[in-house]
Amino acid sequence: MTLQTQYDVVIVGGGVAGSIIAFELGKKGKRVLILNAGIAVPDNRGEYVENFYLANAKTPESPYPPLERELDRPPVSSTDPGLPGTESTPRPTIMGLDHWTNASLSYLVQPAPDPRNAPKNLPFSSTYERTGGGTTWHWLGTSLRLLPHDLTMYSTYGVFGKSADWPITYEELQADYGNAEAEIGVSASVAEQAPLEQAIGLTYPPGYQYPLNSIPFTMVDQVVDAGIKGMSILDDGKNYAVFVSPTPAGRNSQPYQGRRQCAGNTSCIPICPIQAKWDATVSLNHALDTGNVTVIDQAVVRTVQVDSSGRISGVEYLRWSKQTGLDPRTPPPPQIAQGKMYVLAAHAMENAKLLLNSKTPSLPNGVANSSDQVGRNLMDHVLYLSWALAPEGKPVFPFRGPLTTAGIESLRDGDFRRHRSAFRIEIGNEGWNFPVGDPWVTVNDFINGTNNSRLNPMTPPGRPLPATSPKYGGASLVQALNAVMTRQFRLGCLLEQSPMSTNRITPHPTLTDGLGIPRPKIDYSFDEYTLNGFRAARKTCSAIYQRMGATEFTDFSGRKGQPGYFEIDWTPYKFFGAGHVVGTHRMGSDRTQSVVDGNQQSHDHQNLWIVGSGSFPTVATPNPTLTIAALAFRTSRSILSALGA
Repeated sequence: MTLQTQYDVVIVGGGVAGSIIAFELGKKGKRVLILNAGIAVPDNRGEYVENFYLANAKTPESPYPPLERELDRPPVSSTDPGLPGTESTPRPTIMGLDHWTNASLSYLVQPAPDPRNAPKNLPFSSTYERTGGGTTWHWLGTSLRLLPHDLTMYSTYGVFGKSADWPITYEELQADYGNAEAEIGVSASVAEQAPLEQAIGLTYPPGYQYPLNSIPFTMVDQVVDAGIKGMSILDDGKNYAVFVSPTPAGRNSQPYQGRRQCAGNTSCIPICPIQAKWDATVSLNHALDTGNVTVIDQAVVRTVQVDSSGRISGVEYLRWSKQTGLDPRTPPPPQIAQGKMYVLAAHAMENAKLLLNSKTPSLPNGVANSSDQVGRNLMDHVLYLSWALAPEGKPVFPFRGPLTTAGIESLRDGDFRRHRSAFRIEIGNEGWNFPVGDPWVTVNDFINGTNNSRLNPMTPPGRPLPATSPKYGGASLVQALNAVMTRQFRLGCLLEQSPMSTNRITPHPTLTDGLGIPRPKIDYSFDEYTLNGFRAARKTCSAIYQRMGATEFTDFSGRKGQPGYFEIDWTPYKFFGAGHVVGTHRMGSDRTQSVVDGNQQSHDHQNLWIVGSGSFPTVATPNPTLTIAALAFRTSRSILSALGA
């Protein structure tokens, strides 16, 4: 069935890029249709907040009910106890890493690691949501700009090949960064970011100011800042300054756009309970308010259709519900949406899967893939995690404030990028929640006489755990916990990763989701450039703790077999996914080596734009959301020009 309404633009996906593009086009009177794979945006998020509060595991998915992600399940069979309508317990939610080696339970199909060939066949460790607003429901809010050299990695440092140079300049992005920061409502201060100009080349247009004041340092930030004053790191004979900077954040430091200011809840990931943090539903609602934008929810696009002239002629989608359409034996009837122009804004993973799944005899590599680059160069900000206790007498009082408010950004650029990854260091305000699961783990250790956190008694790595641990209660429990938990803090190094053509996503030839659509098959590994970054991150974090007089507890020796575990030079490491899925349809000037141009317009199909972080040629070091938003403004102008507006 084909929709009767003819739209100017059909957008697949209602996340950051899709919502902003729809808003920009709607303001100009263009008729826009958004096809959203997930459920409609709820009027109230109270149920999700309650789910999070009651969940034992505070994962990025924990607030969001499993039934709302049914389409991500593997297909059911006649003997499957989880078939709709049966009385048995449904299968576990599968958009996560709990079952990453089990293709019957994991949406992402990943190969089992080979312990003899580490770090090969690693698990891709980031997840995402398919709902109105996309993954920004549980983004952290970090809103950092790219650096000039991030766009010229080949020209400046001679790495990654010619295709690593972006087809746009930093100067071209400046105005759109301002547009994005205004739409999101970024809290920051140009004056406070000024020291980064000399350190890493971060600049702003003359007279520019962020829309909101910066969020103040927490006690954690203040103690780290004071502890590393005057510090530098030596790399290849050159000293690089190490200092703390406030982190520009997409959360309100003061009321903005009708939303409250941040109240300091330490649950930005996975949900802000008061919506002080921007997410893409804000821009989606702005788009709907124009009266020119229509959203069809629970509509999963299966293929992109191309006519004989090479233009996109429609997108085929399936409507699903919680009651029907989740059994591929009885799939819902396909429908067709048509417009003059088309935008794929469905996430780097889903955009690539959709294009590759749309192959025909005349397009054997799939749509927009004459370069054979669709699905390739899959990247993330792989995160090296470390944790420590601040010196005695210098409590940091964690578990208060937003999840992070400051970081060490001064190491994001330098000549060292010729041989190893750069990284930024995020300072966490949530104690050892990320590394060990506190406050739960340490409290239970002190009550039950165990020592899973290594704090009962204090036994840093390298020292054997005691045979027995004391038990505490009453006032002695309070005193023991105050002595250590007030001093917990962690650092997270977000490393850039090499764009590698062998790191890719392809539709699996036989395994499908609940609608019978092929699921993403992942191939993922690290090269020596990225491994050198891990070595540097470990060394840098340990040097920071030593400079502060803090006691480091980082230890991954007991985590062999967990997703993300690997070894370098016999030293155990574990990486975490930052949720920053980048690559798979990179932009470039050479159509034989890229999928889209600098406006994110397909080289192959004149009326198709493929947008989002999948277009990034390199992952660089900053969280990608602000750049996704900035590029969305640029793409909007390109589409309007194509429409003759």
